[in-house]
Amino acid sequence: MSRRVVLIVLDSLGVGAAPDSCAYGDEGCNTLAHIARAVEGLDIPHLQSLGLANIVPLFGVEPVARPRASLGRMQEQSPGKDTTTGHWELMGVVLPRPFPTYPQGFPPELIRQFEQRIGRPTLGNIVASGTVIIEELGPEHMETGFPIVYTSADSVFQIAAHEQIIPLEELYSYCRIAREMLQGEHAVGRVIARPFVGQPGQFVRTAHRHDFSLAPPPTWLDAICAQGLEVIGVGKIYDIFAGQGISRSYATSGNKEGMERILQLLNTASPGVIFANLVDFDQLYGHRNDAVGYARALEEFDAYLPRLIDNLGEEDIFIITADHGCDPTAPGTDHTREYVPLLVSGTLVRSGVDLGTRATFADVGASVADFLGVRGEGLAGKSFWKDIRREE
Repeated sequence: MSRRVVLIVLDSLGVGAAPDSCAYGDEGCNTLAHIARAVEGLDIPHLQSLGLANIVPLFGVEPVARPRASLGRMQEQSPGKDTTTGHWELMGVVLPRPFPTYPQGFPPELIRQFEQRIGRPTLGNIVASGTVIIEELGPEHMETGFPIVYTSADSVFQIAAHEQIIPLEELYSYCRIAREMLQGEHAVGRVIARPFVGQPGQFVRTAHRHDFSLAPPPTWLDAICAQGLEVIGVGKIYDIFAGQGISRSYATSGNKEGMERILQLLNTASPGVIFANLVDFDQLYGHRNDAVGYARALEEFDAYLPRLIDNLGEEDIFIITADHGCDPTAPGTDHTREYVPLLVSGTLVRSGVDLGTRATFADVGASVADFLGVRGEGLAGKSFWKDIRREE
């Protein structure tokens, strides 16, 4: 068997408020639909042909009578709306409780301990947008050499530093110290290095971001690797899973490099999974309330799809989904609690099967494993593979 799965996470592409969105202050959110309305229609003919507009009504994009993909949407079962929670659930881990968040900043004693460990004071310790906080505190950081610590609505401990003031390896060492400290009740999902360059008024974050994630429990990725199959991470997948269940990994600077890497891997990868996260949707557009930029990024991904499909092998399938929402038209800049899309296609997949609303993101991992002939113990998810496989 030479089967492969290309699993692409369009980071933050939610398709409508989840039933419990009110508990998160996200009533009425709908990342994809609101983007389409904001730009008065999206030019996404390939996603349209797969059936994306059959999942959620889109301004200017008609549903199709015969979708080329099997399709549905998925509801998150885990509490939370962050990257780590979403990806872990995709791979069979449903969290019983959310990762800790810090809407008032981190406890003073925790910050004092961190400062003692790194040997210098810090700036910030507030909830903030990453681009805003470096503009506000960047000049003081450059004068003092003190790193900037901040968080968001997500379970993250973020450390920003100018690359010429705190070299990358030193910044990464600070993150490793924070990751070591942040366990137990303070076990945040991710510690994130946020390097930047430039001068006051013109600071720019660089592509040297690095995430130091909490290690997950066993996932479908571990089960796939244990079967002798390959799991290749593209983008921040390696970081999200702390390298667990990943055979090899390729970091990327953004969507374009991620899409090109997938195409390269289709020519060389062994049987198994190519698991990619395309981060620009979330990082550059969702969090910055840029509906127009988000729309253009979706159209760029759509234009790439024919190349992906043309390079698939006879036994390859691809899955397009997301990990949460980040409605750029909603108040604030945080993630939004939403359903995520599910599109599955390939020569072995029946077209137009309505997969309905799945009870958990974990159905993806279960289905990927089922397709590859892999079994897993104690993992969440119900496979939909038998419902969509084309009879041979």
